[in-house]
Amino acid sequence: MSSRFLPDVPLPLSTYVPGRTPRPVTEAPGNSAIAAAGNLLPFDPARWRDSRSFLRGVDLFNEGFYWEAHEEWEGLWHAAGRSGPTADLLKGLIKLAAAGVKAYEHRPAGVRRHAHRALELWRPFTPQMEVEPWRSLALATAWELASRAVVAAEALAGLPSPPPLAGLLGTYHPR
Repeated sequence: MSSRFLPDVPLPLSTYVPGRTPRPVTEAPGNSAIAAAGNLLPFDPARWRDSRSFLRGVDLFNEGFYWEAHEEWEGLWHAAGRSGPTADLLKGLIKLAAAGVKAYEHRPAGVRRHAHRALELWRPFTPQMEVEPWRSLALATAWELASRAVVAAEALAGLPSPPPLAGLLGTYHPR
């Protein structure tokens, strides 16, 4: 277990894995990304600590609730207008969470594809990763998680039945 940004917000009882676990019946906050976007303020990377939805996504991701983290961040992505630097930052996190879902599904090609896409989205930020707000957002850490996922997925892709990849991603901790 990792330290959480929002310990007062309960975690889901289980994570959704397509084809393996039941889809949640009730919509938790963030689960309807487009509807939620209308109620969210645009995400400001310089003020990430003020965004409960962003922090909720981080908590969900770090606890292995990748589908749910994806859904939480997707609302912010919609609120960001789905294009531009802030949207690309969020879409990269969404793709990293999707890689986690593919890990739970034991699909290395999906892990590789989504993690690689996260890296593509973050590539324009690489010269600035140690400059605020990207340094405190730990974009370099997210980059490392995605890079590690790509390498591990490539190593496992040729196996007839890849082992579980659930622990592949590690944790993401903005500071």
